[in-house]
Amino acid sequence: MKSVLFDLDGTLLDRDTSIQQFIAAQYDRLIAHLDPIPKTDYVTRFIELDCHGHVWKDRVYQDLVWEFAIESISWQALLEDYETQFQFHCVPFRFLTETLSQLKQQGYLLGIVTNGLGQFQNRAIAGLGIRDYFDVILISEIEQVRKPQPEIFQRATNRLGVPVQDSIFIGDHPEADIIGAKNAGMMAIWKRSPHWLEAREADATIDELKEIPFILEQFKRS
Repeated sequence: MKSVLFDLDGTLLDRDTSIQQFIAAQYDRLIAHLDPIPKTDYVTRFIELDCHGHVWKDRVYQDLVWEFAIESISWQALLEDYETQFQFHCVPFRFLTETLSQLKQQGYLLGIVTNGLGQFQNRAIAGLGIRDYFDVILISEIEQVRKPQPEIFQRATNRLGVPVQDSIFIGDHPEADIIGAKNAGMMAIWKRSPHWLEAREADATIDELKEIPFILEQFKRS
C-alpha cells in the first residue's frame, strides 16, 4: 500500500458538529435580521433542510427565508455568510493531525477526494489546518466528476503516480466513498457514521482515525 486517500466531510471534518456551531454563530452574528425568530428554531430548521449536506445551501436559505418570513436580509446574503464564515467553525474528528503525521512518517502519499464546491471545500481544508499533509486534493466541482464515479478516484492515484490497486480510500458514505473506491479498483475503509447502518463492501471499518495505521499494518501482513 503506497497511498491513502480520504473523503473530507464526515471523515476528516466533523461536519455535524461544525454545522451546529456555525449556524448558531450565524444567528448570533446576524441577530439584528433574524430576531424575533427563536434561535433553537433557526438552528434546528437549518440542520433539517441541510439534510447532512445533501441539499445545496442556496435552496436551504431560500426555504429558511420563506418559512420564517425573513425580510430584512436576503437568502443570498445568508448564503454568502455561510460560504465565507463556515471555515472558522470547522471541527476536526479526534486524532486527525496525529494520524496524518504518523502516516506521512511511515511514507504514505496522502490525498483528499471530496464532492462539493471548489472554493468552499478549499476553505474548509484551510480551516482544519491540514493542507500541507496532502500530496493531492481533488474536489468534484473543479474536476467536473463526482464520487462515486471511478474516474475521480483513478485521477487521484494517477496524479500520485501510484497504481490504483496500491491505494486505499477512507470515507463515511457507503455508496459515494466505499462502493466508488471499490469500483475504481481500490481497497476501502469505512469510517462508521451515525447516518448509515453499514457498508458491506468495505475491507475494514473504523470508529476513530487513529485506528488507520494499525489497519494498514494488518493489510500488509495479510
